[in-house]
Amino acid sequence: MKQYPKIFVQKKVKLPKLFKEEEKRIPAEDTEESKPPQPDDSHNIAIHVKKARGGRTLYGPKKYEEKVVQFMAILKKLPIHRTPSEHNIVWKMLKTIPDLTSQLLDEHLKILSKNVISETWIKGSTVIGNDGFYIILKGLARPQTQIYKNMIEEHESTTSFIPQSFHSFVFSEDFRNPLLTGVGPTLGQWSTFGTLEVAAHVESETREYSVVTEEDCEILKIPANNYANLKTEKTRLENQHKVKLIHKCPYYVEWPTLSIYELVTFTKWKKFPPGHVIVESGNIISFVAYINSGYCKIYRNIIGLSKPQSRKVKKIQKLVYMGRLNEKESFGEISVLLQVPFTCTVVTGKDVEMAIIEDKDLHALDPVTKQLMLQTAKPTFGHLSDEDVKKEYLQKELKREWKNFKDTTVKNSLYHNGIIPGFGKWDHSYTSIRRHLKDTLVSY
Repeated sequence: MKQYPKIFVQKKVKLPKLFKEEEKRIPAEDTEESKPPQPDDSHNIAIHVKKARGGRTLYGPKKYEEKVVQFMAILKKLPIHRTPSEHNIVWKMLKTIPDLTSQLLDEHLKILSKNVISETWIKGSTVIGNDGFYIILKGLARPQTQIYKNMIEEHESTTSFIPQSFHSFVFSEDFRNPLLTGVGPTLGQWSTFGTLEVAAHVESETREYSVVTEEDCEILKIPANNYANLKTEKTRLENQHKVKLIHKCPYYVEWPTLSIYELVTFTKWKKFPPGHVIVESGNIISFVAYINSGYCKIYRNIIGLSKPQSRKVKKIQKLVYMGRLNEKESFGEISVLLQVPFTCTVVTGKDVEMAIIEDKDLHALDPVTKQLMLQTAKPTFGHLSDEDVKKEYLQKELKREWKNFKDTTVKNSLYHNGIIPGFGKWDHSYTSIRRHLKDTLVSY
C-alpha cells in the first residue's frame, strides 16, 4: 500500500523565477575617484562669517550659479530688447546687493534696474567711477587711488578712502576684508564702486576715482544720469500733487497757478499720529498746513462747573468738540502771518499727512503772495462765537446727564425686581439666541 501512490504521475513543483539583475555602467565622471576633492571649509572663518550674516558661501549651490549665468546673459541684451520677466530677474538679483538695498528704495531700484547694462573690460583697463555706480560681476580689479575725497563736501579725508555715504564714492565691504577677495586690497565679484551723484567736471585728476582691472572683467553699470532723471521725475510728480492739493483747498480755489507754485517750493510732507495736539488754544502755530489725508478735530475752551464727591462746585476748563477739518482743507494762515494766537485746539483724529509751510519760509514770500493769502484765508472756525460754544456745551451736558439718569433708573428698576443682567437665568448668550431663532424659522 505504501508503494501504490508512486505508480501515479507526480506533479512537478514549480519554483519562483529568479530575475537576473543587469549591471549598470556608472559614468566615469560620477565615480568618487573622478570627483575633484572638495576643499575642507570647516576651518575657513570667511565661510562661517558669510553664513552667519546671511550672505553667499564660497561654495554655493549650483542653482545660484545658474542664476548668475542667466543674469549676466540678460545684461548682454539691450534694455529695450528684454522681456518683462527678464526685467524682473534683473531687479531681484540687484536686491541681493546690500550696497543698493541699504540706500535705495525698492521702487526706485526697480526703475533703475530696467536700464542697467553690462560692460566688458579687458585686463589692464582703467574704469573711472565718477559717472555711475559699478558692480563687478566677474573678474578682479584694484583701486587706483588710495585717498578719498568727498564729491559733495569741499574737504579731503585721508583717514580712509571708504566713505559712509552711498551718494559719494563707494567701495563695498569685500574690499576691506582680504579673506573674501584675495590677498591685498582687491575688488572681487559683487564688489561695488562709483557714485550715483552726477559730479561736475573738474580738471584735477584727484577727483577721478578709478579702478584698474587685473583680469578680463564683466562690470554692471548704473548710470548716474538715470538716477538724476529719477530724482527729477520724482520731484516733478510731488510738485504736481502739492499743486492739486493746495488748489482744492477752499481758500485757494481762485488762486493763480503761478502763486501756488511759489508756495509749493517751500512745502514739506509731514505725518502725525492719532491724538497728536498740533496747536493749543492761545498759542501761535508755527506752520501753515494743508491736509492730504486724515482729519483733525477742533475743540474750543470753556469754563465749566464740576461737582465732585465733596459736593463743592468747582470751576474747571473743559474742551468742547465743535467740528473737524477734513481732507483738502487748510489752517494756520492768519495765525502765522499776523502772529495771532489760535482760538481753538487742533487734535488729529487718525493718522494725518499734511503738506506744511514753516513760518520762516512763509515770511520769506513776496508781499503780493502774502497779501493774497491774507485776503482769501480766514481764521479756523472763526465764525463760532462764545455763545455758540456755550450753547453746544450745555446741549452736550444735558445729553450726558439724561443718559446717566436713564441708565441708572433702568438698572435700579431691574435690580429691585430681582433681575440682574449677566447672572443666573438672566445670563443670555447672543449666539445661542440667534441659533434658537434660526431653528424656529426653519421649523416653520
